[in-house]
Amino acid sequence: MIVFLKSDTSHQRAQELASSAEAFLISGPDGFVLINSSSVKTLAPQLEAHTRDFIVFADDLQLGSKKYQSQTREISFGSFSIGGNTGNTVVMSGPCSVESKAQIESSAGLVQELGLKVLRAGAFKPRTSPYTFQGLGTEGLALLSEMRERFGLTIISEIRDGSHVADVIAHADILQIGAKSMYDHAILKACGKSGKPVLIKRGFGTTLQEFVQAAEFVLSLGNPNVMLCERGIRSFETKTRFTLDLCGVAWLKEHTNFPIVLDPSHAMGYAYGVPDLARACVAMGVDGLLIEVHPEPGKALSDASQQLNHSEFRQLIASLHPIATAVGKRIC
Repeated sequence: MIVFLKSDTSHQRAQELASSAEAFLISGPDGFVLINSSSVKTLAPQLEAHTRDFIVFADDLQLGSKKYQSQTREISFGSFSIGGNTGNTVVMSGPCSVESKAQIESSAGLVQELGLKVLRAGAFKPRTSPYTFQGLGTEGLALLSEMRERFGLTIISEIRDGSHVADVIAHADILQIGAKSMYDHAILKACGKSGKPVLIKRGFGTTLQEFVQAAEFVLSLGNPNVMLCERGIRSFETKTRFTLDLCGVAWLKEHTNFPIVLDPSHAMGYAYGVPDLARACVAMGVDGLLIEVHPEPGKALSDASQQLNHSEFRQLIASLHPIATAVGKRIC
């Protein structure tokens, strides 16, 4: 249940009511909001005199539901926004991981050249094998911060585990919670308290309900700046890395208020299929794309097979503009 308190309710009184009702307390656009489990179906007597409205839910998709907020939430990055009525499809591009200053500098230059806004790269890499490149760590974060200052870009980077949450929060403009970390409540709660924009990637064995409930952890701690990223789920198919669930994306667009970002690179696993998938995603009118691009993919230290080279990426971006225009969107 979500309870909208009257606008004249003081912060102290709202805190007291939240404690008595064992509810989360957040600030809404028109006053304080209490959130209880969806198992609560009736308004507590002590809340009646302070309540202007309430909503009962069938399940714990609550703050992220269109029943709570009918319009897709808008998230601002200063000079541009995603979601809402912006019409933006924000392309977040760059290498899988920061490998060297020359490599990330070349990547940042390409993003700027194409008029895009967001540079993506991992400094801490959650690899399946312990014998593969694990990222440059804080050195990589420092390089990303340098690229932000030099090229005027927004930086997105992934939090791998609880050991470096504070470091990524300090350096990145957008906090990425990866598919292998979306069940980590310590990471979700730290991101919720940060207030920074958060992008949560769907686990490859995760249902849509589990996916949006991970986002509810962040929202329930007062951070409204959450995006969801579909990056493919594991199916019986073995010829592609994963299966991009566009049916799931249609469901998320219909039932949730999150900006939706798609990651065709991880879904396909092979560079040859990324452009076609990206074009299909844009045709769905999504809010963003996450695409891996490397100056020399054959020499990449992680996910070499799925990264586009710079020439391929230029061609892809050129092909996305007319599709975006056709569905009322703008590539940025």
